[in-house]
Amino acid sequence: MGRSGKLPSGVSAKLKRWKKGHSSDSNPATCRHRQAARSRFFSRPSGKSDLTVDALKLHNDLQSGSLRVDRREAAEMAMDEEVELAVTEKSSGTFLSGLSDCTNITFSKVQRFWESNSAAHKEICAVLAAVTEVIRSQGGKETETEYFAALVLSCLATLLRKQNLEAWSYPVTLQVYHGLLSFTVHAKPKIRKAAQHGVCSVVRGSEFMFGEKAPAHHPAAVSTAKFCIQQIEKSGGSKEATTTLHMLTLLKDLLPSFPEALVKSCSETLLRVMTLSHVLVTACAMQAFHSLFHAKPGPGTLTAELNAQIITALYDYIPSENDLQPLLAWLKVMEKAHINLVRLQRDLGLGHLPRFFGTAMTCLLSPHSQVVAAATQSLKEILKECVAPYMADIGSVTSSATGPAQYVAKMFRAVEEGLTYKFHAAWNSVLQLLCVFFEACGRQAHPVMKKCLQSLCDLRLSPHFPHTAALDQAVGAAVTSMGPEVVLQAVPLDIDGSEETLDFPRSWLLPVIRDHVRETRLGFFTTYFLPLANTLKSKAMELAQAGSTLESKIYDTLQWQIWTLLPGFCTRPTDVATSFKGLARTLGMAISERPDLRVTVCQALRTLITKGCETEADRAEVSRFAKNFLPILFNLYGQPVATGDTPVPHRAVLETIKTYLTITEPQLVNGFMEKASEKVLDPASSDFTRLSVLDLIVALAPHADEAAISKLYTTIRPYLESKAHGVQKKAYRVLEEVCASPQGPGACFVQSHLDDLKKTLLDSLRSTSSPAKRPRLKCLIHIVKKLSAEHEEFIAALVPEVILCTKEVSVGARKNAFALLVEMGHAFLRFGPNQEEALQRYLVLIYPGLVGAVTMVSCSILALTHLLFEFKGLMGSSMVEQLLENVCLLLASRTRDVVKSALGFIKVVVVVLDVAHLAKHVQLVMEAIGKLSDDMRRHFRMKLRNLFTKFIRKFGFELVKGLLPEEYHRVLINIRKAEARAKRQRTLSQAAREEEEEENEEEESTQGRGDSIEEILADSEDEDDDEMQEKGRSKEQRKLARQRGRAWLKEGGGDEPLNFLDPKVAQRVLATQPGPGRGKRKDHGFKVSADGRLIIREEDDGDQVEEEEGTKGEDEEMTDLMEDASIRSRKQQKLKNRQEADEEELETPPQYQAGGSGIHRPLAKKAMPGAEYKARKAKGDMKKKGRLDPYAYIPLSKSKLNRRKKVKLQGQFKGLVKAAQRGSQVGHKLRRKDRRS
Repeated sequence: MGRSGKLPSGVSAKLKRWKKGHSSDSNPATCRHRQAARSRFFSRPSGKSDLTVDALKLHNDLQSGSLRVDRREAAEMAMDEEVELAVTEKSSGTFLSGLSDCTNITFSKVQRFWESNSAAHKEICAVLAAVTEVIRSQGGKETETEYFAALVLSCLATLLRKQNLEAWSYPVTLQVYHGLLSFTVHAKPKIRKAAQHGVCSVVRGSEFMFGEKAPAHHPAAVSTAKFCIQQIEKSGGSKEATTTLHMLTLLKDLLPSFPEALVKSCSETLLRVMTLSHVLVTACAMQAFHSLFHAKPGPGTLTAELNAQIITALYDYIPSENDLQPLLAWLKVMEKAHINLVRLQRDLGLGHLPRFFGTAMTCLLSPHSQVVAAATQSLKEILKECVAPYMADIGSVTSSATGPAQYVAKMFRAVEEGLTYKFHAAWNSVLQLLCVFFEACGRQAHPVMKKCLQSLCDLRLSPHFPHTAALDQAVGAAVTSMGPEVVLQAVPLDIDGSEETLDFPRSWLLPVIRDHVRETRLGFFTTYFLPLANTLKSKAMELAQAGSTLESKIYDTLQWQIWTLLPGFCTRPTDVATSFKGLARTLGMAISERPDLRVTVCQALRTLITKGCETEADRAEVSRFAKNFLPILFNLYGQPVATGDTPVPHRAVLETIKTYLTITEPQLVNGFMEKASEKVLDPASSDFTRLSVLDLIVALAPHADEAAISKLYTTIRPYLESKAHGVQKKAYRVLEEVCASPQGPGACFVQSHLDDLKKTLLDSLRSTSSPAKRPRLKCLIHIVKKLSAEHEEFIAALVPEVILCTKEVSVGARKNAFALLVEMGHAFLRFGPNQEEALQRYLVLIYPGLVGAVTMVSCSILALTHLLFEFKGLMGSSMVEQLLENVCLLLASRTRDVVKSALGFIKVVVVVLDVAHLAKHVQLVMEAIGKLSDDMRRHFRMKLRNLFTKFIRKFGFELVKGLLPEEYHRVLINIRKAEARAKRQRTLSQAAREEEEEENEEEESTQGRGDSIEEILADSEDEDDDEMQEKGRSKEQRKLARQRGRAWLKEGGGDEPLNFLDPKVAQRVLATQPGPGRGKRKDHGFKVSADGRLIIREEDDGDQVEEEEGTKGEDEEMTDLMEDASIRSRKQQKLKNRQEADEEELETPPQYQAGGSGIHRPLAKKAMPGAEYKARKAKGDMKKKGRLDPYAYIPLSKSKLNRRKKVKLQGQFKGLVKAAQRGSQVGHKLRRKDRRS
């Protein structure tokens, strides 16, 4: 939008003021000039024109300033122009009604002939808005020239892009294109950029390039490439090389679109201009190469041989290790070049990798951490992209291998050299590289990696080694890829139970193997680790009998660590079918006889079944031992814990039983269930045994057949009305598992016994205990999902029970009650005939609860609240209005529980309804809230505050204030102040975050941490903008721009002169000023004064940023409401209450101030004597201007004469003397230190 004009100072007093209401009296009656201008807008004027040569000359003189006028006339003209400008800009700033914010008056005709229903006019406005945005983003002034250049070039490019392939065979098409191409070196940056964008869109985005018969390259690609080469060669040797930079920028986008011959010519040209040692030219050339390799072109554009030649040539342009940005760019370009070469031709690409690995490893010696990180990342990417996918085809890698295997061995030796001491500063990066190398090549290349593993283990034993975690990660990667068998051959554990000392230097390997072993031979654990664990256990028992408790504990810990390896060995093992039978007996004995190993062995069995039995043979082998493992697990689960015994891990055992039953034969499951049913019915069974067996039946039920389930149902049906709450709950759990089956025998049983199940559940309603409500409601959920319209009476009979369960003690029961309410609603929707009528029939069943007992009323409101949220899109406005009116009437209740539920309903209404529908009921809701009693208003002050905040955000402060009584106005004012304060804080915080992000981006750009070449190299085009923009820059910016384009020449070492014939002389041309590195200033989060001191301000607690509740979504609001209402644990409720108690109260804080004696005495601590002399930022005291010098003293008072406090007074004197002595000693030391320096 254009800014309105402003009158100069002193002019407003001279203007003639119109009386109020008479500002239009002077409007001209005739509009001759406007009619004339309008008539000749689309046609030539018929009469004599006032536009003469003399008038045009006068206009030009006035525009150029050569014609002077006197000061008075100038002031009047300026005043008139200002007024006209104000009117013009105001009118032009609002035309198109927001479709475009173009302020150039030339395009006002778009508004004058605007037709809102015309698609063409809308497209015109869209183009105009886009062009305006582009011009403003480039800092333009929206002149006619800028709009003309942008629109003409864009239209021309669009026209060329729409041409078919045949049209490009005509000379006129190429002639027009060449005209567009010539503007790519224009001096005006906006014209140049528009032309470059147009050329790129034509060459890369012409419509025929995406058809079925699309050519390999655009017909204009050849002439475009030749034009770029010609322009670069013409101006490449100039000092500024401006045209070269423009062409390199164009090549960055077009190089992947050229044919192979021209790509070769362009690459040669790029390499030639890089010899000029111009920093910006070299950077742009690197960008062009990066875009070429990153595009991954086909052989028609970039052949493998040409790719390899470019890689070889780029080694002659390695920047100096002290030249940070160019070196980072070179590493990124070489990374992309090698990845593309391997993609084109694998063997040729792998053959070039050893040299790059050697060069990149030398970069790890750089003092710049950014270079080390970039080199490490490049090598990682190459290993993942170029080596890992082909290792299976390469095969085994040995020291005597040839071909690709030899290249892999050379690369690993280059990385392995990083473990030598000269790389000690970069050992963390070297270990990361070894980790990736082990992951990529460990399975095939382990013969050449064993020596490296030995070096890593020796390095870990070195004292004060700082990179233990990275080394463990690398060895863990070797364990994953090579397998523990190969790793332990290279670096044995050296633990056999016959050690003379208890150092165990390689015991750290056990946790590493535990965390990383997978997909290996299960038989290796049986043959190596299992005997070792038995030996160590025997040694521990011998030492324990001999009284060596500490040594016994160490060996016992080692054998336990070995057993913890078993779950990892059971993760996708390769030999389950052949090795499990040799391990099964040992595992069964461990479960029965070794309490310390039960959790580990159960975890291993679950892992083996879920992640190890991937083939039918493996499943059959493990399933074969179900008849052995399941009885052991059953007996263990049902075994009562005796006094002094280790408790049984019931949860782990039960989970293992459930997992094993998934692969057990149905006949075996039926047998187990029959025996379990007999155990339940056995009168001799204890309560613990009966409950344990019912848990096992819950696990068995989903895997039994229909006949067995029918028998089971007959067995448990009497227990559904049992007076023993635990047994009743377990019986419902069995029924829940049967009803939950979506298919199979359980689903068939439910369909065939549906009437019996309905009768049983209704008959047992009165006898259901509170603990059994959760599984009972879950059973009902599964049954309601399968009901049809003829069972509507059954659902109606369940409604009162479900409503009351929304206030159950158990959190699970409350959740299931709300879930059942929703499921019953979906059932009514299924019953039909239409959705609104079905919901109305369902809600009619809930309405009677609003006139029942207090608990029933509260529960009914909660149920309606949940249903409103779940079915908000299906309820009509009349239905919602009816609900809201009834709930607002209940706000007058004297029961807090009812009022709490009603306020929750209103909160959901505010969130669910849109403003238009909610506006109809604002007065109703406010009147109901305004009639709340003082006790209710005080008790629910926080809920009311939240409601008022939401209403104010939706309808404004004044409306809400007008609808509420006067006693609420103070609360509303506080809310308005809090909202304004929170808004200010959010604005400041957002501004601070944006500023911090900008600083971080600038810091990252200077440090070169970006992943792409565009983030590493700054665009050179901005350095060669037009002269007007350069003049507009500040002195510091121009100085920075000159430094950015400056280059430095590094001299030879010592007195040796610089040899310009040296082929590596290009490395001595630096883009970074050589010299001692300046340390990065640490960001401590505080401002610094001019003399370098930190400025630390204490923040006011009242300025804390308040969270905006309005940003919550509907789901979050409903979650909060449900937690407030019911679904929250006791601990969460206490925490919520404590937080609400700490929040701002509605009442004003007390104004009492302490004063007097006794309980009214001030409790604030008195300031210590001499506190005003204490230094804030240092120890000791400091002198202050205009005051006496500080000294140590004890103020005398009447209390000092008390003989009982004599010792205390003496201690104070002694403390003063000691403090003075210490201060004197410190001062003497500092003075001696200053003299020495």
